[in-house]
Parts: sequence; structure tokens; C-alpha cells
Amino acid sequence: MGVFPDEVILQILARLPVKPLFKTKTVCKLWYRLVSDKYFIKLYNEVSAKNPMVLIETSGSPESRSSLVCVDNLRGVSEVSLDFLKDRVKVRASCNGLLCCSSIPDKGVYYVCNPMTRDFKLLPRCRERPVTRFYPDGEATLVGLACDVSKNKFNVVLAGYHRTFGHRPDGTFICLIFDSDSNKWKKFVSHRDDHFTHMNKNQVVFVNGALHWLTGSCSYILALDLDYDVWRKISLPDEVSYGTGNRVYLLDSDGCLSLIQISDAWMNIWVMKDYEKEVWYMVDRVSLRCIRGLVPGIFPIAQTGECIFLATHKQVLVYHQKSRVWKEMYSVKNSASLPLWFSAYAFRSTIFPSD
Repeated sequence: MGVFPDEVILQILARLPVKPLFKTKTVCKLWYRLVSDKYFIKLYNEVSAKNPMVLIETSGSPESRSSLVCVDNLRGVSEVSLDFLKDRVKVRASCNGLLCCSSIPDKGVYYVCNPMTRDFKLLPRCRERPVTRFYPDGEATLVGLACDVSKNKFNVVLAGYHRTFGHRPDGTFICLIFDSDSNKWKKFVSHRDDHFTHMNKNQVVFVNGALHWLTGSCSYILALDLDYDVWRKISLPDEVSYGTGNRVYLLDSDGCLSLIQISDAWMNIWVMKDYEKEVWYMVDRVSLRCIRGLVPGIFPIAQTGECIFLATHKQVLVYHQKSRVWKEMYSVKNSASLPLWFSAYAFRSTIFPSD
């Protein structure tokens, strides 16, 4: 084993998928020590951040447990099972390799799991009344997951409007926050009048210690500062317009807020370079002429500075910004009941423990 220096071995191992990586622990004591080292875990997570993936929740029978399709730009397509949760669940949020899932048969039960390592944590039930009664299923309007790999901690946020039975919502916005360090929930109440589409709810972005949602009107971004438990409004670029054929989406791009505006012929990509001053820069303008027939039903899901994943009704495409080449990564062969973008989430492989 003295042929290669330890650092070279670490760089090789840091580029393996999680499952084969864990198997290398049995090769020898040296590799077991290297793979279990905090320095290597940090290195692995940094390398994986450069390789975005898309997780798609596949629809099965109501009685079957959830399974996922992982679309990886480097390694292709693979299946990921959540059977280790021993429950029928729905993915509610994704962040830095962790998923937040809610139980389908048992309302109010939430899990945070790492689908690659199969580690999971069953969150303690919150003693507060349900976050919202606005929807028939009683689930929160917003569900957010904030995974901070540098601090080895995560937060789960459930937020929604309370409505007294038989009355309209009164604007009381209840927010419950779970902290993995304390293993407890906390609550704060504010008054808001924000609305969100299904896509807005799915595309929650965690950057700069805050969770971000694009509002349904696409007039601003609603951010929750997790350090101070404060809601904040963030302006969009002045040049961004919504409606009349334009659609706007919020993503994470290498740790920065990114806004993608799609029209009939163009895709404009904005990145917030200065978070405190809310300064946006347009970093790319992409012609959609070669995928013109797909444009009305295409939705961006994940991105880095080099590529963007987009989902249609039955396909997942990746656009490489340097070569300006489009590539189909995944396609549903049968008739899917819901479009792929309806249950697609940005993802990356990490060794972050959820328990």
C-alpha cells in the first residue's frame, strides 16, 4: 500500500459513490482509517458539491413504499430505495445530501434521512397544534430542510397559516423549527400574506444560513434567517419579469442564490453575488431554440456553474454551459401519472449523518 501517498488515495476515494466507498473500508486498516477521518469526510462532501444530481420520487401503488430514481451527471441513472424507513413516505425537501420525508399514513410524523448511507432520524412529535388547517391533509404550507455540513447539524422548518375551523385564514403565520443539536422544536408566530405554487414549495434553497422560497406572484423571495428566526423579503433583479410567457425559478448555484427566467426562446440565469446588498448578476443567456417543443413544460431542478438539470413531463435533460450542449439523461418509458418535475429535487451525495 506504499505505492501511493495517502493524499492521492484520498482524492481517488473522494470520487467514488457512497456505497462502493463504504465497501473500501473492509480492504485494510489504512483505508478504514482514511475513509473514517474527519478530513476525508470534509473532502468528500466538497468534491460531491461539484456534482449535482436530481432525485425523482417515482409513483407506485398507494400501498408501496417510496423509491427514487437518481440522475447523476457523471454516473448515469440508478435506483434508490427508502425502504429502510419502514414507512410509506413522501419527500418534502432536499438539502446537501439529506431528505426530509413525511409519513403518508401517520400525519405529523417526519423523518430526516441520508438515502445513500441509509442513516435516518425520526423527528420527535411537536406538541403544538397542527401548523395549518388550510389544506385537507393538515400539512404545512412550507417544509424546509437546512443541512449545514460544516457544522454537522440540520434544521427542519414547518410553516403555514392557521385557520380556525369554519373561518378564513387570519394571516397568522406559524413557524415551527426543529434543531438537530437540541433535538427540540421551537415556535414563533408572525403575520404574513404570502402564497406559493407547488413548484415554489419544492424549490426551497438553503444558502447563507437561511431558507428561501420564491412567492407565487414571483415578485420577491421570502427568506427565513435561522440564526435570528426572522422572515425577510429579497428583491428579484429589476430586469426579471413574470407573466406574458415568462416563468421564474429559484435554485442554488455553488452556494449562491440563483434565479432562472424561462421565456419561449431564452433562458436567463442570474446569480446573487452579494447577498447582503442583494446584488444580482446575469451569468448566462441560453437559447432554447433546439428544444423549442419542450419549452412550455420544462422546469430547472438543479445547477452548478457548469451545468443545469431540467425536467419535463417524461424527461430529465442536462445543459452543459461551457460546450452549450443539451443531453437527455433520463426518460420515462411508460405513461407517468404526474410530470417528472412535480416530484424532482436537487440532490448531491454526502456522508453527512442524519442521526
